[in-house]
Amino acid sequence: MAQTNSATEPIRPRRLPGSPKKTVRERLLHSLPAYTGPYDVGFLEIELPARAPRSFASHIKRNGVPALQLDTVLFSVYYPSSRPPDKSARAVTWLPRPRLETSKGYAKFLSAPHLPVTAYIALTSMFTRLPAHRNVRLASLGRRAAGEEDASQATLVGEQEASGDEKEKPGEPRFPVIIFSHGLGGSRTSYSSVCGELASFGLVVIAMEHRDGSGARTYVNKARSRDLESPELEKAGGLDKNREKDAPDDPRRDDETQPKSYYVVDYLFPKDNPLDTSPRNARGVDTELRRAQIDMRLAEIEEAFYVLGLINSGNGEEVRTQNLRKKGNVGSSSKGLERIDWRDWASQLFLDHVTLMGHSFGAATTVQALRLERLSWVSQGILLDTWGPATPESTEQDRLKKPILSVGSEAFMHWKENHDRVETMCREARTSGAPCWMVTIRGSTHLSQTDFAVLYPNWTSLLMKTIVNPKRAIHLTAHSALEFLKTTLPSYQTRFNNNSEAWAGERLLSKATSGTKVLSDHRPDDKFVATRLKIPHEFSLRLKGLVSRLRSQDPSVPTDTSGKPLVGLLNWGAGNEIWVHQSPTPNDVNHYMKQRDC
Repeated sequence: MAQTNSATEPIRPRRLPGSPKKTVRERLLHSLPAYTGPYDVGFLEIELPARAPRSFASHIKRNGVPALQLDTVLFSVYYPSSRPPDKSARAVTWLPRPRLETSKGYAKFLSAPHLPVTAYIALTSMFTRLPAHRNVRLASLGRRAAGEEDASQATLVGEQEASGDEKEKPGEPRFPVIIFSHGLGGSRTSYSSVCGELASFGLVVIAMEHRDGSGARTYVNKARSRDLESPELEKAGGLDKNREKDAPDDPRRDDETQPKSYYVVDYLFPKDNPLDTSPRNARGVDTELRRAQIDMRLAEIEEAFYVLGLINSGNGEEVRTQNLRKKGNVGSSSKGLERIDWRDWASQLFLDHVTLMGHSFGAATTVQALRLERLSWVSQGILLDTWGPATPESTEQDRLKKPILSVGSEAFMHWKENHDRVETMCREARTSGAPCWMVTIRGSTHLSQTDFAVLYPNWTSLLMKTIVNPKRAIHLTAHSALEFLKTTLPSYQTRFNNNSEAWAGERLLSKATSGTKVLSDHRPDDKFVATRLKIPHEFSLRLKGLVSRLRSQDPSVPTDTSGKPLVGLLNWGAGNEIWVHQSPTPNDVNHYMKQRDC
């Protein structure tokens, strides 16, 4: 990543040689920004049978069957890869397959007619690609990253301060791991801008696709007996060979009249309370459903972590054999997991201090995961615009005792009940001695940390009154997370990046405007709280902003990889883009880290 010597001038990202080139369609319509880190980004997706298929809150049913059924676990992996990629490597489409049916799922989630929604998505984003390549090689010291002549980004065995299980293969890097949990209506690709940006800086990011009815639409492939032949996984206790004969009768499963090898899970609206997400809903959150969904989400996360353990222990080929996202199965790329040399992955993942990260309902999931003793491999959490009312209350047994970074939107900051709940979570962590940062990205709204804001900036600006530039909001989110991880991860997990400026160069958290109370003239009327902001003198401000963007040559204004200024309706300047409501002192951080490492 390009650096500057000025403390006030922002780091300027550059487009990397391995980044997929934009097509004509993407230049004219919607596209995603290139990642800015020193690594190219690889992408693979895995769907594996669950070790113990089961339902959650089986009394919650739709069409006569349990609505929350765990049969498989599906996730995508964003990871640092070598550059340049092989010429045969293919970029990944943003909209999950089958794309037309997925578009209909979004229409159903939005309670909108599917025809106009499907047509609009087809026109604008049907073939939008991620700036990542499918199934390329994991980065290694033996393969140059970012076209550099040396391998200074990776940890050498003699340099790291670890022993025992932390020892690495000679000359090979190991990568910290993040597991990402999406919000309502999300998927494994709808946060690709954040996940891919983190991967480009040397992290392996596991983006879950939850099958608990919280996504717009997802396809569950069904494992057949022939898919379950795996002596290695059986020996490891990873498969239930009785899963087919013990499976309950379910209209989603095969029958003689309409054989199917998959079933569909659409968004699950709470019965008699479909708008439980609204701050103005007198009935509040459907606690029973949301708690059951979080339980299932945690089980999916544990399944994904188990699969990572198999890959890390050298059983990647067995994972490939069992993978249900392969040619011939619904929602799959024809490439499946082809061309992956699993030897590259053996012993390359740090699985002892995993970070959990989530947006909205995913952040609520992250909070609950951080409280559970059984998830001892989780060491910190990053909360993006937490849905506070859906987050379970703490108990004496289950309390936050691990570092957290909460990055909220200004729209959610004005939702007092939600703001107070997040403050309570931060206080819970601090009381236990864990460092906590609670910050707000100025001028942002709830979708500002998702790909939707980048792909549909005009809609989010006009309908939600988003003020911050959407690409800048993504950058602030990802790089605040990197600075947090640089502070809280053990040193042996971050020393592979010898250039300390790469993760914390902008010092976003330390330079941000602090204060427990922040005044803003963008607080909307009560009926729009949490959903949009208020823009005084909107027309003149938009006109002035347009002129400013056309004329702006201010070197202090951040730019994207093509050199375009990332200016929103207002330009607050460095240090004023983020509000810090709570933060630890350096002594607090050092004290916690020393205690944890003892």
